[in-house]
Amino acid sequence: MKPAEGSTVIGRSVTIRGEVTGQEELYLDGSLEGTVSLPENRLTIGPNARITADLAAGDVVIYGFVEGNIRAAGRIELRDSAVVKGDIVAERLSIEENASIKGRVELSDVSARGGRQLPANPAATTASTTV
Repeated sequence: MKPAEGSTVIGRSVTIRGEVTGQEELYLDGSLEGTVSLPENRLTIGPNARITADLAAGDVVIYGFVEGNIRAAGRIELRDSAVVKGDIVAERLSIEENASIKGRVELSDVSARGGRQLPANPAATTASTTV
């Protein structure tokens, strides 16, 4: 897995405790405890990542371990090595064969409400699935 060109990269030897916010794509392959907020951008959790945090981003791609709730304005992709323990709220969800999730999944059609935005009220979503 190679980070997208132009992404900010946090390598696997880096540990962060606190809040990460930004206005650009982020590739995170280290350890993080806290929160990540990239409301209009892509967040990629690399295969070596160990994340204990709530995540909010435009799109989220996960290859590593995440414990916490994940919200995306667009799509969440759980790749074959992903392990997620927490609730997911997104417009679209893609889960590869060996990915693992323990938590609630809520999918909503935010395009019907006027474009890409993080759902303000997860209870107002149009579909709910427990995996």
